[in-house]
Amino acid sequence: MTAPAPSPAPAPAPASGPASASPGRRLLGHRLFWPAVILVALLLINPVFTDGFFRVELKDGHLYGSLIDIVRFGAPLILVALGMTLVIATRGIDLSVGSVVAISGALACLRISDLGDQNSAGGVLAAAGVALALSVALGAWNGLLVAGVGVQPIIATLILMVAGRGLAQLITDGQIITVNSAPYKLIGGGYWLTLPFGIVIVLAVLALTAFLTRRLALGLLIESVGGNAEASRLAGIGARGVILTVYTFCALCAGIAGLMISSNVSSADGNNAGLWIELDAILAVVIGGTPLSGGRFSLGGTVLGALIIQTLTTTIYSIGVPPETTLLFKALVVTVVCLVQSPAFRAKVFHRRRRPAGASPVAEEKVRVSA
Repeated sequence: MTAPAPSPAPAPAPASGPASASPGRRLLGHRLFWPAVILVALLLINPVFTDGFFRVELKDGHLYGSLIDIVRFGAPLILVALGMTLVIATRGIDLSVGSVVAISGALACLRISDLGDQNSAGGVLAAAGVALALSVALGAWNGLLVAGVGVQPIIATLILMVAGRGLAQLITDGQIITVNSAPYKLIGGGYWLTLPFGIVIVLAVLALTAFLTRRLALGLLIESVGGNAEASRLAGIGARGVILTVYTFCALCAGIAGLMISSNVSSADGNNAGLWIELDAILAVVIGGTPLSGGRFSLGGTVLGALIIQTLTTTIYSIGVPPETTLLFKALVVTVVCLVQSPAFRAKVFHRRRRPAGASPVAEEKVRVSA
């Protein structure tokens, strides 16, 4: 008696998930796609109001143009946002970066104004070094309060946000300190290799940050601490050391930004320098796809987010929005940007949620509610 022929094997189920998605769907799902689209859209609006907006010219060995200006004026925000990205990745926040910006610029300008020769490169470097050293100390103070004492990040940094602004005005004696130093002017207003020197600084800091967080284990440690600090500690990761490091780095970035801002205008204003830059930095980080809940971060997304903020500011000036409504207009546009980025909002508005074949909307709603 012959054995029955084996039944044919069932056909494999079609693959599902990101690997089986079409290239177009994968592109739409990429976390940098929508920030890039928003940035391009903002850039395309400007030529309507500004002739030659995309023109970049080389004059006297320097690059000039509206696009160059956007990156140059956005350089301090990019720096602050890079530091803020790593802090937020650990499920923290730093509200004191604006005050650190003011303190750094005030201290550097004060020391330069006391120099016998303000064009002395050594004296300017020493003044910048002292300002950055104080910035690092302030960042370490924030880190100690958060990681060592256990103070909530928003409270710990709010303390320095308030006290730091007072310290900056104490350094300047409530006055605007002006300097006339060519070496110091180079930091925020000079050029090197045809590019504004501020852009070169940003590229160097970005490259160093990317190397430390993506080529070394530091990035994984930061994401691990942000995902679950207690589990990271039990796994042998020095969570407190990681948190201290990111707050120190964030303050260092803010200190460099303070040097750039004060250098660009050759003066230090302890009251207005860096005012509200912490809010723009947090917004740039969020627009770039880094969640406030921590656990992951995107440096490229943060840079895109900062450029969006600066391009939006340029667009507001180009359109001619009245100064008294600038902040309201900016808030409305930012709200739209955040909504467009939200997958849940897009799914709800454009009806992109897919139902299984044959499933009724009522049945789907019952399953969703029960889940």
